[in-house]
Amino acid sequence: MRRSSDSLLKPLTAALAGISALLLVGMLGFLLAESWPALAHGGWLRFASLDWYPLEGRFGLTAMCIATLAVAALATLLAAPLGLACALFARFQAPPALAAGFRGLLALMAGVPSVVYGFWGLTVLVPLLARWQPPGASLLAAGLVLALMILPTVALLAHAALAAVPRTLLDGAAALGLSRRATLLKVAVPAARRGIGGGVLLGLARALGETMAVLMVAGNVVQLPASVFDPVRVLTANIALEMAYATGTHRAGLFVSGLLLALLALGLAWFAARLEPRHA
Repeated sequence: MRRSSDSLLKPLTAALAGISALLLVGMLGFLLAESWPALAHGGWLRFASLDWYPLEGRFGLTAMCIATLAVAALATLLAAPLGLACALFARFQAPPALAAGFRGLLALMAGVPSVVYGFWGLTVLVPLLARWQPPGASLLAAGLVLALMILPTVALLAHAALAAVPRTLLDGAAALGLSRRATLLKVAVPAARRGIGGGVLLGLARALGETMAVLMVAGNVVQLPASVFDPVRVLTANIALEMAYATGTHRAGLFVSGLLLALLALGLAWFAARLEPRHA
């Protein structure tokens, strides 16, 4: 009976994997087809400028692409060390009851809708930043809100990776006389580095694709930011703001934004695959 179940599982998983691959190829093909009216005249170079004035035929995506990467990078730089610290606390430092409650809180935070984070950022964080450095709605506000959003993802995946570290490694480090801090930072974290890195990359992917929260707090000004206090517009917000009324080449230009985001996500997936251990 077990052998029969195993023989059915392999073709089933292969079929599901094939369907997933076909869906991905179909999505990329759809984005490329919808983008083609804009790409057919000038190719990608047409989108390399800083100016986004669709009614005048200028479709520069450079400023928005840089803003997208800057916001996602800032959020990841903030969330990665905090998420790792949360994972280490929940796995090795907290009492069992507190650790279980803390993990539950992180899971609850991961399930909160992005619009709630955006609403909090708009009504609380942006006014606070505006008192310090107007206008408040800025790259920094977007990075902080996104960092809060991806923190649970990074922390929970890092915790799972740390939980998979063999106990014998930790006991061996303790037997050699390593301190608790050295055991965690020089044994546990390196042993779980692939899982931790995967969690960070997943958080980065979510930050790149987030729309509503960033739209609410980033300021939505198409410009190359000179500092973290400047308002910016990211690619996802640009699509959400203009797709409702875009037509013709303007609409195709928005699909180019989507195609660029999809390529960035594929690049992250490829990089994450490179982190996986290779078995002979």
